[in-house]
Amino acid sequence: MSQDELFTKQNILEAGKKEFLTKGFKSASLRKIVKEAGVTTGAFYGYYPNKEALFSDLVEEPAKTVMDKFMEAQIAFSELSAEKQCEQMGKMSGNAMKWMAEYIYDHFDAFKLIICCAEGTKYENYIHRMVEVEVKSTYQFISTLQSLGYSVRKIDKQLCHILASSLFSGFFEMVVHDMEKERAMKYLKDLEEFYITGWQGILGL
Repeated sequence: MSQDELFTKQNILEAGKKEFLTKGFKSASLRKIVKEAGVTTGAFYGYYPNKEALFSDLVEEPAKTVMDKFMEAQIAFSELSAEKQCEQMGKMSGNAMKWMAEYIYDHFDAFKLIICCAEGTKYENYIHRMVEVEVKSTYQFISTLQSLGYSVRKIDKQLCHILASSLFSGFFEMVVHDMEKERAMKYLKDLEEFYITGWQGILGL
């Protein structure tokens, strides 16, 4: 790709980001994007087949990086011995979420698009995907506790889903409300403490 082509593509990306952040993906106008970028609609299609492809180019790498880190933490925890899982309850996921928060603040606009503007794209269920994984991991952890002889309360799946949803919705509130990073990191620490203590109470530990 020539320097002129790279320059044009960057203009399209910036114009798309501005339009998506303002109106969300569904209401974003391709006509306004190409006008803002200073290109024709035909020229736009030389770079992207549609506006969803443009949206994906803006968010795909950051979305994958954070999801991969989340999955890595889940897998690492599942591979610990039963005893180590009990020792590490909440700690590994807490460290992963701190890393994720740092990364999010380095790519804030991308996550603003993912969390607030993605309706109508494959990213609109981004948080839900994390919730489903978290619910599955929670039940695996409950089985681990039972294998160690703990008398653990039976947790209704709907309740488990609600709690996991509230955790991740709470985590991404920093993006929804444009929190300053320092405040968000303190908020995250309090959120982690709240959920660890809450789960210990619900499970009867």
